Amino acid sequence: MTQARANRNLLLVAFMWGTSYTFIKMAIAGNMPPSVINGLRGLISAILVYIFFHNVVNDMTLEELKLGSIAGLLNFVVVQLQSTGLEFTTSSNSSFITATYVIFLPFITWIFFGKAPPRKIYLSIVICMVGMLFLTRIVSNGFELHIGDTLTILTAIVFAGQLAYYSFAMKKVRPQNIAFLLGAAQAVFALFYSFTIDLHKLPQINWQQSIVPVIILGVVATFAAQTLQVYSQKYTDTVTAGLILMTESLFASVISVIFGLEPLTRQLIIGGTLIIIATLIAQFDLRGIITRYVVTQKRVHFKKLK
Repeated sequence: MTQARANRNLLLVAFMWGTSYTFIKMAIAGNMPPSVINGLRGLISAILVYIFFHNVVNDMTLEELKLGSIAGLLNFVVVQLQSTGLEFTTSSNSSFITATYVIFLPFITWIFFGKAPPRKIYLSIVICMVGMLFLTRIVSNGFELHIGDTLTILTAIVFAGQLAYYSFAMKKVRPQNIAFLLGAAQAVFALFYSFTIDLHKLPQINWQQSIVPVIILGVVATFAAQTLQVYSQKYTDTVTAGLILMTESLFASVISVIFGLEPLTRQLIIGGTLIIIATLIAQFDLRGIITRYVVTQKRVHFKKLK
């Protein structure tokens, strides 16, 4: 797989994650706690991965089990921290703070793996963060510190570490096994959380209202998206992958506009445009493109003179 194709796949992953917000809201509207949603999503994903890739999963080595289990634990911490933080903060604050993982990501990669990011990445990060300020309406509505913001900051840090760890683990673990262990670990830890901390909330669940959205989340946003992510991230660099996956927030806003859940605003247009520009800067060698263009123009001009 080429890096360009891997980046396109990650863009599709971001799209699938972005469209999942509607189904999460539908499940929560049925009084299903985030821990139950996360547990069922993981269980569905693990079952599907095993159905399609059972030959590889059955051949899992002890090293793959250890490395994949760590990836699964990190994944659970991310989804549970974010879900819990959302109970104590606004959606805009959560989206913006979570997006700050693109700030932590290059430095975590640099510290733990000794791989300094290219200079253009810093420009992409700045543009991305400005875009998120507009996209989440914080630039117009202001930013208020809530109790859950601390949990969401931890979410951003752990998610940055998760993406960096994926790049390390993918060199030693087959992607099918990581995908299986991501789902399995999420199912085990989240359902344990459900039957302990969230036990008192379980009788309130409207299963008829919640089960269909959760199945869609398990099949699309967890099984399909996570499997495609771990396959593709092996063939691109960590920071670029993080920037591309950040477009999840943009897709979520666009889908909300299409379905009439929120209006098309100037903040959405400006923020979305900036995020697209930042992603393009990270993905393409702009200096090389400009250099080739200048050289081509000089050749054309020289031919005309001859």
